[in-house]
Amino acid sequence: MTETMTDPAAAPPASTAYPRFARPQRVAFVQSSWHHEVVAECWQAFAREIVLRGVAESQVDLFEVPGSFEIPLHVQTLAKTRRYTAIVAAGLVVDGGLTGFVAETVIRALMDVQLRTEVPVFSAIATPQTLDSGDEQTAFFKQHFATKGAEVAHACADTLLSLERLRGQVAAGIV
Repeated sequence: MTETMTDPAAAPPASTAYPRFARPQRVAFVQSSWHHEVVAECWQAFAREIVLRGVAESQVDLFEVPGSFEIPLHVQTLAKTRRYTAIVAAGLVVDGGLTGFVAETVIRALMDVQLRTEVPVFSAIATPQTLDSGDEQTAFFKQHFATKGAEVAHACADTLLSLERLRGQVAAGIV
């Protein structure tokens, strides 16, 4: 039997049926403007996939910030509004040796936000060592971000479903 690999950024077959949410979900997507042509691929794939997973298009909001370093503050502000059931962060931090701390700082801050607010926060922050302006490397990272967008949509939906079930069990005194 031959197994075929499918592109996670591509739409699933029409026969794919995902579990539905008991209550409407609202998701914020915060992306950096640096390397916009690359990072935007993540948003586009995410937006397609999250709708397939049962979140209405009108319930997904896009926010752009200057760079990845600015993402955690925006994510925290959005989480504190209690308007969103999940928040996704996307950015590209090129680690030329001096900026490695930026990606680590951003990821740590995102984890802190979700633990403090109990609003799930997902990261699609990539940290390549270099990013040449060449077409081949740009195409590679665009595809990488498209794949990550689909993956983070699935992780987001699965987590929201899991939390919805868990919170229902807690409310019912089962857990």
